[in-house]
Formats: sequence, structure tokens, C-alpha cells
Amino acid sequence: MTESQSQQPEHHKKPRKIKQDPNAPYVRPKLIMPNDHKKLLLHTCCAPCAGEIIAAVMASDVEFTIFFYNPNIHPHKEYLIRKEENKRFAEKNNIPFIDADYDRAEWFERVKGLEHEPERGERCTKCFDMRLERTALYAHEHGFPVIATSLGISRWKNQEQVYDCGRRAAARYDDVIFWDFNWRKDGGSARSDRIRKEERFYKQEYCGCVYSLRDANKWREEKGLGKIEIGVQYYSLDEK
Repeated sequence: MTESQSQQPEHHKKPRKIKQDPNAPYVRPKLIMPNDHKKLLLHTCCAPCAGEIIAAVMASDVEFTIFFYNPNIHPHKEYLIRKEENKRFAEKNNIPFIDADYDRAEWFERVKGLEHEPERGERCTKCFDMRLERTALYAHEHGFPVIATSLGISRWKNQEQVYDCGRRAAARYDDVIFWDFNWRKDGGSARSDRIRKEERFYKQEYCGCVYSLRDANKWREEKGLGKIEIGVQYYSLDEK
């Protein structure tokens, strides 16, 4: 080592990384919304997907309202269960909950001709478009500058497909922005799993629409399993 190296100024030294205690309780950061806005309309598809997102937004300096608009969910019994689970969690945390229309006829019209598209295909794009367009419209009409959705946190969804729909929906209005935050990162998916077990949320066994139910049951039959029973399965802390 030369004399000049040994006398290297302090500011050239690399800072030491502080190891985090893996057993320390998780401290939620305060999230910053686009343009530092403070008001959010959060579209939610179901309680299991929304739980972690709601917890993250609650820990931030954000005023938000839940917007439940999911006319794709079939049958109506399943729709009511998912809605009530979402509503229960919102009320538990004193969050305003908007129960939007269940206009199934319009949904079927939007996906007409795409009945046999695979999961994550064009039918899903049309479905996301419809739900997020209505969310953006409500935001525009009621003074919400930012919208977001719980649809992208699920590992069964193509997050970029969902977010493309959200951006298109918000782009219809000059006073609405879509918040494309990655809710899965930094342990978000694991925390989501934990919350659904702690809250004992209803465990839906298919995406939601009549075609996903059809395909899920077909897969189950091929595996020698029985058809999906509506309103039976719930998450539990006893699960691995």
C-alpha cells in the first residue's frame, strides 16, 4: 500500500451495510403517491388481494376510499361473499367503501367472442379495462386525483397487463393518475399471505368469472378432484 492510499480521505471509504435483524417487527414505510397527492380511490377485487395494500396505504399519509366494482364475479353467491369479506375488512379499519354496480350484462357484452381465451389473455384485458375504466370515471367525477387496484398483487395475474389497463383508463381524464406501485416487492406478497390467514378471509379457488370457474373445474376433474364448492374454504393460521 502506498502512502497516498493509506492517507485516503474518509469520504472515499465505502459505508458499512447495517444488517437488519430478521426477527425485528416490520416497520411500514410511508408511501409517496404520484405528484405527492394525498387522496386515493382504491379499486379492490377481493379481501385476500386487498389486505396488504390497505395496510400499506393506511400506514401512509393518504386519505383513501375503497371502490368495489367487479361484475365479472360468478355466480352471484360468490360475488356477495367476496364483497362482504371486503366490506367487513374496510369497516373494521374505518375505511369508506363504495359498492358499485353488478352489471353482468355489460360485462358479458364486453367479453363476447373471447369465451375460450386462456387466463391472462385478451378476455382478461377486456375485463380489467371495464373495471378500471369505471374506477377512473368515478375518480374523475368525485375528485380523486389518483386510482390504484389490488388486481396486480396476485401471482396469478400478469401485473403489467393489469397496469397497462389502469394507465389507459386514467389517461381518459386529465385529472386522474394511475398509481402503478409494485405491491408484491419488498415482502409484499408474503405479508399478503399472512394477513389473509390472520383475518381468515374467504378462500376463492378461481379468478372469478364463469369462464375461469369452468376452466378451474375442468382442471380439478382431470386431477381427480371434486368441483369447487362455493362459500366453503377459508384461510387459517394453521395452514403451512
